[in-house]
Amino acid sequence: MPFLIIFLVIILFIAFKSIKVVKQSEVYIIERLGKFHKIADAGLTIIIPFVDHVRSVVSLKEQTMDIPPQGVITEDNVTITIDTVVFYQITDPAKAVYEIQSLKKGIEYLAITTIRDIVGKMNLDSTFSSRDLINNQLRILLDEATDKWGCKVNRVEIKDINPPADIRDAMEKQMNAERNKRAAILQAEGEKQAAITIAEGQKEAAILEAEADKEARIRRAAGEAEAIREVAVAKAQEIQMVYDSIKKANPDDKLIQIKSLEALQEVARGEANKVFIPFEATQALASLGTIKEVMKEDKK
Repeated sequence: MPFLIIFLVIILFIAFKSIKVVKQSEVYIIERLGKFHKIADAGLTIIIPFVDHVRSVVSLKEQTMDIPPQGVITEDNVTITIDTVVFYQITDPAKAVYEIQSLKKGIEYLAITTIRDIVGKMNLDSTFSSRDLINNQLRILLDEATDKWGCKVNRVEIKDINPPADIRDAMEKQMNAERNKRAAILQAEGEKQAAITIAEGQKEAAILEAEADKEARIRRAAGEAEAIREVAVAKAQEIQMVYDSIKKANPDDKLIQIKSLEALQEVARGEANKVFIPFEATQALASLGTIKEVMKEDKK
């Protein structure tokens, strides 16, 4: 009976050592007698106890690594502190285990030296305005360097850039001066635009006023012309009526001349009227004088 129990314990121990369950997004690096044997994917894996050995468990997930803040000297001799984070993923687990002693340490050292090389060629202002450029250059260089380690660098982000305190004070003063300058420019532009708008409004108002005055004069002149035309038409109709009446009465020449002179007398009464009597009318006036003398003799 004790022998049976010992046998069962040995069986269970061998089974425990032989059966391995690999989790999702992980792989096992299996060695046989100290030499690389295979990569065990997710699921159930059987190994030979005391012959096979799990060298390492490698995660295939995308991983992040914070690079400690590094002091970097820029091209214009300003020391700044840069804090960086690297996003990487293992694509070849065997290379990640056997090609380098510590993958994380290798990525960290590469990132530090690459940052110093890139930022050292830039001035202070460029480091603040070219973060995307620095991130892209870091990613490309780190991806090329870590390819032989079975690793792919997907992204590099600069979290923070800290210049010295005196530089920060100078930058804040410069930013305040720039803000004040932009505010003054915007105010001047606004006043200029307001003045232009007011001038344009006054100009349009003057044009409209002139056009309205012109239209009023035209309408007034048209009304006066219409009134004159109507008066002329009325006078013409009156003259026509008188002419028709005289024609129906069949007067002699003497009466016509007398009536013509009476009409001239009425016309000449106006202050602005000027009457020009043709030479032929003097004969009528002479005849009128003769007729007047004859009428006086008849009365006597």
